[in-house]
Amino acid sequence: MKLWASSDALDTDFTAKLVDMYPPNVDLNVADSIVRARYRNGFAKAELLKPGQPYEFTIEMYPTSLVFAKGHRIRLDISSSNFPRFDVNPNTGEALNDNRRTQIAHNTLYLDAQHPSQIILPVIPATAAPVALPR
Repeated sequence: MKLWASSDALDTDFTAKLVDMYPPNVDLNVADSIVRARYRNGFAKAELLKPGQPYEFTIEMYPTSLVFAKGHRIRLDISSSNFPRFDVNPNTGEALNDNRRTQIAHNTLYLDAQHPSQIILPVIPATAAPVALPR
C-alpha cells in the first residue's frame, strides 16, 4: 500500500486493512498492517512529521492469495489505529514508551495526481492452470 497523507501531529500511525466482503453481510479480513509515521523511512532513525506536509508512506502488507468469488467485493480500510491488534500511538512525538500525554491526530489522505495513493493487487487470470503442490 502506497499512501500519501499528512497530519497535524508530530507522529501518528497509518493502518491498512484489505477485506473480502461476502454477500450479504460477512466481512473477512484478508490482510492488515501498519506504519508508524516516525519510522516511515526505516527503523534506523526516527523522523517526526512537519504538521500539514504530505508524505508518502509504504504500508507493507503480508503476501496473500485469495479468489474473490462472484458477488464478493474488495474493501480497503485506512485508519490511524487498529487497536488492540497494534499498540496505540499517543501522537505527540515524545520518546516511545516514555510519553506523558496523548493528543488527537487530525490526518488527511491524498488521492490526486501529485499524491497517487494506491494499493497494488496483482491479478492472476482465471485461465491460469492450477499449481500442483508436492505431496
